Amino acid sequence: MIILLLLVRIVVFALGVYLVFRACLSALRTFVLPRSAPDRFNRTTFIVMRQLFELRSKRQQTYLERDKVMELYAPVALIALLVVWLFSINLGYIAMDWAIDAQSWYVAFKISGSSLLTLGFALVDNFPTAVLAFSEATIGLILIALLIAYLPTIYAAFSRREAAVTMLEVRAGSPPSAVEMIKRYSRLKRLEQLGELWTAWEAWFVDLEESHTSLAALSFFRSPQPHRSWVIAAGAVLDGAALVRSVVDIPADSQADLCIRAGYLALRYIAAFFRISYNPNPSPNDPISVSRAEFEAALDEMAAAGVPLKADREQAWRDFVGWRVNYDTVLLALAELMIAPPARWSSDRRLANAPATILRWRKGHKLIETHEWIPPSNT
Repeated sequence: MIILLLLVRIVVFALGVYLVFRACLSALRTFVLPRSAPDRFNRTTFIVMRQLFELRSKRQQTYLERDKVMELYAPVALIALLVVWLFSINLGYIAMDWAIDAQSWYVAFKISGSSLLTLGFALVDNFPTAVLAFSEATIGLILIALLIAYLPTIYAAFSRREAAVTMLEVRAGSPPSAVEMIKRYSRLKRLEQLGELWTAWEAWFVDLEESHTSLAALSFFRSPQPHRSWVIAAGAVLDGAALVRSVVDIPADSQADLCIRAGYLALRYIAAFFRISYNPNPSPNDPISVSRAEFEAALDEMAAAGVPLKADREQAWRDFVGWRVNYDTVLLALAELMIAPPARWSSDRRLANAPATILRWRKGHKLIETHEWIPPSNT
């Protein structure tokens, strides 16, 4: 019996060490590692919290109501992740304390909780348990310090992202539209100066990729205004660049090409982090979610506004499809995953063959196409 009890304590101690190690590794990947690294603690916590928020969100009838429900999702999930780490560490040290010296699980619980929260009311009188107590207190303090340092980093990246999204409303309406953006630039006689916009948004896409894969929770932080979203802003700029390159009759600007490539690469990397599948090498002839009729209607709208268009619409359609096919799937998938506001050619439609990650959240959701809350964009 003594040998059996010793083996049980060894196994329990090893399990406790493993649990603490996995929790610390998760925190290290989230707070310190400057690259995207999938983590089971992180993913499970955010999925469980998403399911809880979805229970209420699915009952809402309008987008404004959904947005009101989901606005707390990312902050609450982030705090819940800290709680999960602390609970896992507490549980792991309970196992180690019991395995080393504790007479009961309750005594081990008091020692672990007192050490983790640095309360100091549970005294220990042997060296191994004291080492565990000091190490647990150190880990707890480090986790809290890392979270405090982590939040300013998140909000700094959030501020950079939203500054560009807000500025786009001036140029592309609300919600942003590629067609509206081109019309406004045409009215201002600034079509030849679109290169400045492509340059700025190329840098924005580069920053987006870096921040939204290394700080994954940032993707779910919603814009200050319900009609704004980083996903639909990205879609409007990419569609604008694609339309200018394929439709608008102005001198070709390779900066638009660079902007499109930076954009679809950023969206693809973010989608890959969330396990959204896509075709990395699509054919220019692959189908896209924008129909030919919608494309023709957009051209008629721009022509009526005085935008100079290329004469060969058939070639223009083929060129537009060749650009759009690079980001069509990931744009629509991310818009649905982030519950983006309805916007032209992005969040106002769904993928026919959606990836498994999107199908997980689609069940029970109705596609909201109403724009009753959106300010008029023709001013």
